[in-house]
Amino acid sequence: MSKSKFDAPHFNDAEAARQHLEAIRWPSGPTCPHCGSVERIHKVAGKKHRDGLYACRECNGHFTVTVGTVFERSKIALHVWFRAVYLLCSSKKGMSSHQLHRTLGVTYKTAWFMTHRIREALRNGSLAPMGGLGGVIEVDETYIGRKTGVAVVRTGTDKMKVLSLINRDTGEARSFKIENVDRETIMPILRANIHREAAVVTDESRIYWTLPQHFSEHHSVNHDAKEYARGWVSTNTIEGFFSIFKRGMKGVYQHCSEQHLHRYLAEFDFRYNNRAKLGVNDSVRADRALKGIEGKRLTYRRSNRLTA
Repeated sequence: MSKSKFDAPHFNDAEAARQHLEAIRWPSGPTCPHCGSVERIHKVAGKKHRDGLYACRECNGHFTVTVGTVFERSKIALHVWFRAVYLLCSSKKGMSSHQLHRTLGVTYKTAWFMTHRIREALRNGSLAPMGGLGGVIEVDETYIGRKTGVAVVRTGTDKMKVLSLINRDTGEARSFKIENVDRETIMPILRANIHREAAVVTDESRIYWTLPQHFSEHHSVNHDAKEYARGWVSTNTIEGFFSIFKRGMKGVYQHCSEQHLHRYLAEFDFRYNNRAKLGVNDSVRADRALKGIEGKRLTYRRSNRLTA
């Protein structure tokens, strides 16, 4: 990456980084993370108080812009966090914790924890169904890595399983870690995330045979018969997404435990949904990532114990 990418003040100074984060998180002024008040908030001045400290007279609480975010109580300087966010968001196939620790000059353990906190910030919450007004949604599943403690078999049960949806009209991707590749597991996800008016495109798997009962259209391509496109009917878009995902997981990260797979999926979804083809450059993508930091504090112990 060009060195000039880090010329902005918020990449080199903790105070500038704090001000940049305040502008992103509080565009209309400070909001108390304790009671939600936007009134009767004042900045606490004085050498005895840390920079950026605010007091809320509604609840008598004190806070800074990092309270209630993935940066809360971090001993890492905020501008170093900003560099990490930028690097992870601007690398198409991701950046390993080893590379991050060498680039930022932090320990590997710190870099590993930072990447997981950032991925947590990239996770999206509840979203509206995709494909309203007759949009086209491509659906497919894939296998990645190997489950810990499971014997190697040929049926794919030893692999971790991923289901992804691509909105061909908007370019949005949504990915899910799933336990089983079967109708009982997949159909509830599709019904919750795809609009009934959508046209759904899949491969020939029997899992999808009941889709016409739930959506306006269902079309499939027969990969077993070497059919990969029939007019506008194809799963080429989602296959392209899986290609980027697998190159990143195998070439950059090399190993991912099952309990963290959902965070890696969030990372790849975020970059895909905010890619250059959609008019999003690296700086805007990093700022969008910073908008997702709120309410997602992740402690080191939780990052090791939480499962999807």
